[in-house]
Amino acid sequence: MKAVVLAAGEGTRLRPLTRTRPKPMLPISNRPLLEHVLEAARDAGIDEFVFVVGYKRERIQSYFGDGDDWGVDIEYAVQETQLGTGHALLQAESAIEGDFIALNGDRIVEPSAISAVMDARRESRDPVMAVTRHPRPENYGVVELDGRTVRSIEEKPPAYTVTTDYINAGVYGLGEAIFDDLRAAEAEGELAVTAVLREYRDGLRAVPFDGLWLDVSYHWDILSVNNRVLDRSGGSDSARDVSSTAAVHERATVVDRTSLGSDVRVRPGATVLPGTSLGDNVEVGSNAVVANAVVFADATIGDGAVVRDCVVGENASIGPNTTVEGGEADVVVGSDIHEDVRLGGVVGDNGSVGGGVTLSPGTVLGNHTTVEAGCDVSGRIETGAIVRRG
Repeated sequence: MKAVVLAAGEGTRLRPLTRTRPKPMLPISNRPLLEHVLEAARDAGIDEFVFVVGYKRERIQSYFGDGDDWGVDIEYAVQETQLGTGHALLQAESAIEGDFIALNGDRIVEPSAISAVMDARRESRDPVMAVTRHPRPENYGVVELDGRTVRSIEEKPPAYTVTTDYINAGVYGLGEAIFDDLRAAEAEGELAVTAVLREYRDGLRAVPFDGLWLDVSYHWDILSVNNRVLDRSGGSDSARDVSSTAAVHERATVVDRTSLGSDVRVRPGATVLPGTSLGDNVEVGSNAVVANAVVFADATIGDGAVVRDCVVGENASIGPNTTVEGGEADVVVGSDIHEDVRLGGVVGDNGSVGGGVTLSPGTVLGNHTTVEAGCDVSGRIETGAIVRRG
């Protein structure tokens, strides 16, 4: 079977980081989220892919090319306007013959889940979807089951109405008939794949699994998903096996469950603690502490800085003795308030944070934001803003 990977979206809830890259290209353990998806499908036995791309698609196409570096074949379909997952799937129709797997390009799943969906599709000939349990099902597509038959799919229902913890895992085994069904579907605004699947009623089969399922929807998810991936892999580098292209001073400390990109420089007395990924060409200054952080390529952490629970954008700089406190905060995203999420802060691409600054938990700095020395900053600061004391 081919795999159709839906990777056309922006990820507006992840702004400012998605202002310059599509959501599937956000780094997890120093590799794009989409690369983890591709490798899981490849490990499940798939070697032909159709990537449905759209928003800033050149970032995806230039990185993955024709797939040779991963031992697979990749072709591309384009969704010019992001009109939902169902509309995105329709763009791949000309590349599909027979049965296929559809995957979300922003969710990491076990290869075994993909294999199970493939097997179930071959055996039953019915449309198939993977389902998994989640402690907060109301945040996703809640799935009601009758044995292995899907009775209903409801997107993000009120928590008090939810009577199951099964959710849609975003892995589907389908046939060409889905394209006609999608064209015939009526939808207000965006057309979702599930708008058609929920109409199949007795003909939609569920494949439950309890393995790895990781979703990136919000800034704090980047940190938690990065942590989970490092937990499983031990990190691409460790204190005992640092990349040959990284320069870690003999008086610096880099512990296990960290990932160091190429040409990383960790200066004397610096400490890089678990859950941290440092992208290519990142510099961590003398006596700095970085913990549970995802630092994008070309960023700089100044001498004596403390950076905890933080996402640092590409080519951003954090000045000496600046503190990103870390810990939990209430964070507003759009019209929603998310309580007690673990997010020290976000520094957007090309942001500049001066020396002696304190970022309160939950602070989000837009791209190209400048924070001058000695400021205490909290809340959301828009792109290009200049923050001064007094």
